[in-house]
Amino acid sequence: MPDFANMSLSQLVRPEGYACSCGRHHVCALKYLNIGRGIINEVPEMVAAMGKKKPFVVCDGNTWAVAGQRVDEILTAAGIDHVVYVVPLGKPDNVRIAPAEWETGSIIMHFDPTCDMFLAVGSGVINDLCKVAAYATGRPTAVVGTAPSMDGYASNSSSMEMNHVKVSLYNRGPEGILLDSEILAQAPMRMLWAGLGDMVAKYVALCEWRISHIVTGEYYCGDVAELMRAALRKLMAVSDRITSRDPDAIAAIAEGLVLAGIGMAYAQISRPASGLEHYFSHMWEMMALERGVPYDLHGIQVGVGTLLTMKIYRKLLSDGTRPDRQKAEAHMRAFDRAAWEAQVRRIFGKTADEIIAIEDRTRKNDPARHARRLDNIIAHWDEILAIIREELPDYGWLHDAMAATGMPLTPADIDIPTEDVVNAFIGARDIRDKYLSCSLLWDLGLTEEYAKFLEGI
Repeated sequence: MPDFANMSLSQLVRPEGYACSCGRHHVCALKYLNIGRGIINEVPEMVAAMGKKKPFVVCDGNTWAVAGQRVDEILTAAGIDHVVYVVPLGKPDNVRIAPAEWETGSIIMHFDPTCDMFLAVGSGVINDLCKVAAYATGRPTAVVGTAPSMDGYASNSSSMEMNHVKVSLYNRGPEGILLDSEILAQAPMRMLWAGLGDMVAKYVALCEWRISHIVTGEYYCGDVAELMRAALRKLMAVSDRITSRDPDAIAAIAEGLVLAGIGMAYAQISRPASGLEHYFSHMWEMMALERGVPYDLHGIQVGVGTLLTMKIYRKLLSDGTRPDRQKAEAHMRAFDRAAWEAQVRRIFGKTADEIIAIEDRTRKNDPARHARRLDNIIAHWDEILAIIREELPDYGWLHDAMAATGMPLTPADIDIPTEDVVNAFIGARDIRDKYLSCSLLWDLGLTEEYAKFLEGI
């Protein structure tokens, strides 16, 4: 079977893909990929490799100055016809755009239908917006990255805001990626921290993916998981060089992020890359949207959420917790739909109806589904504990590695009050039907105990 963890990038993106022991055929849509110094000049080669002739270039005011203008000049010098659209910076802070309906609609409304591809110039938000717009218009995408701030460059999903709810939309991954390490190295330090935050999340994500496979029967691929572990090792080996802005170190970080995106493309889901730590961030973003206030970079919030989730798992292990069937079943019997709806409305505000509708579709709170999950938890508890020990690193080691970069580490560091931490933990399981550590604790009747624990840290 294929050994993804030890393959080169060129091997991982071969067009025919790989048959896997998990029963699926893994393939990544990439036709052109390069990471290194000065490779922004390869934009014409990337367009040619995709078999396209007229890119629709999308950037915002920030990424236009960083690389968009240079891409425009390179395409013009190469005689490649193209159209440029600069998405206006939006509210509430007028500093950055959002991955939301208005921006997506703006791009589509300005799209020139004579263009045969989208070329995103930016990082997370621009890339996600172009994936959604390109999918809607039947065009392929490529991206010239401007910051190693997230792992979604190569993924087939977009993290979006739909009706003020954070959702993952599955579309199609880009066919071309250029990551010029000299450009990436000049990104704001906060964006470099965000890339690290988005990567350390994989420790938790892989742990929860394996647990969900046991408890819910969710699809899991060990080969894809090992690819993600390889990406983690690659990034953590150079994490101490982030602050020096060494382009070669930044290139290694970018490669780790791309590997993570390829892993998501292979699995066709975001599960290999995100768990509760991402849902802390999603919840905080939704709270900010509800209040009409700015929020921090996704990767920064995810890094903080990773350390919070690590503390939850550390408590679970150190307490010697064992499943108590009577307690868990009493918790389920005591579940009150009206009280739950009131809690959802308190936490989610105007988006509560969307969250309630998700439960009506997924029925996570159904007693029969809870009973099946509880049976699996009890039968496999020792295996679940073994997974936690195998997948999660030492908390102190990870904390110190992150602290060495100067990045935010606690909710207080990013102005998140304790109340929002607790509400994010309680509400995270309601956003989607995705089994997380907070879902496990809910099934065991331990949500209230761990909410009080979070109040004290």
